Amino acid sequence: MKRYKIGYTTGVFDMFHIGHLNILRRAKERCDELIVGVSTDEVVWSYKNKMPIIPFENRIEIVRGCRYVDKVVPQKTMDKFEAWKELRFDVMFHGSEWKGTYLYNEYEKKFAEVGVDIIFLEPTAGISSSIIRGKLEIE
Repeated sequence: MKRYKIGYTTGVFDMFHIGHLNILRRAKERCDELIVGVSTDEVVWSYKNKMPIIPFENRIEIVRGCRYVDKVVPQKTMDKFEAWKELRFDVMFHGSEWKGTYLYNEYEKKFAEVGVDIIFLEPTAGISSSIIRGKLEIE
C-alpha cells in the first residue's frame, strides 16, 4: 500500500457518525498528514438544495476534534482542483460512489497531470447521513 505525504478529503459531516470516522481513519492510514475540507452551509445548499442539520461552525469543530485529522479547512467550492492549488496535497480520498462518474473521470485526468492520485474508499455498510435523516423524519 502506497503511503502519501499529504492527503485531502471533503465532506458535509452532518450528524457525524461511524461512517465518517471510518473514512477519516482509512484516509489517515494512507498519508502522513490528512487535511479535511468541511462543506460550508452555502456549498451544501448549492448542490443538495437543503441545509445541514448541524451548523457549519459545529461540524468543523467536530471534525477538528477527530484524532485522524491534522488540519481542517472550509470547503467553499465543490471544485477539488481549486483546493489543490491552495493545499498542494498528493492524494485525494473520496467515497467510491463517485468512481467512474464523468466528474471524477475528469478529476482523475486533471490530477494525474500534476501527480495527484485519487483513492476511492468504500462507505461503511448500513450507515449514512441520509439514512439517519430518514429515520428522524419517520419518528
